[in-house]
This record gives sequence, C-alpha cells and structure tokens, in this order.
Amino acid sequence: MGGISIWQLLIVAVIVVLLFGTKKLRNIGGDLGSAVKGFKKAMSDEETQQEKKDADFEPKNLEQQKTEATDATAETKKDKEQA
Repeated sequence: MGGISIWQLLIVAVIVVLLFGTKKLRNIGGDLGSAVKGFKKAMSDEETQQEKKDADFEPKNLEQQKTEATDATAETKKDKEQA
C-alpha cells in the first residue's frame, strides 16, 4: 500500500523529462558525476596525506623538548631586543 510502484516512477520520470528536457538532464547528470568523482579523489588524497604525516612522526625525549624550548625562548628575546 505505502510503496511506490513502477508505474508511478515512470510517470514522475516522464514529467521530469518534459519539464527539464533531455539535454539539461544530461548536463545535470554529468555535473553530479564529476562532483562525486572529485569528492572521492579529495577523500583519498586526504587519507594518503594523513598516512604520510603519521609516518613522519619522530618521538622526542624530554631532554630534546627542553633544549628546543629554551632555544625558542632565547630567539624570541633576541628578536624583542632588536625591535
């Protein structure tokens, strides 16, 4: 009772073709296909970038972090003095 039959789908398709025309529907379909293709490509590119980022991770010990922090503060002090 509540489902859509094949005849109802066919009537809707005929009305859509009459309203928009086959050329415009073909263009819309092509645009939609290229949008989906671009979306898939962007998602796969992002995944590969995430894998590369994770692979380049280099763990540092506490001593290396302390020396880098002191070097950074010394550089900012020099920059403030020069300004």
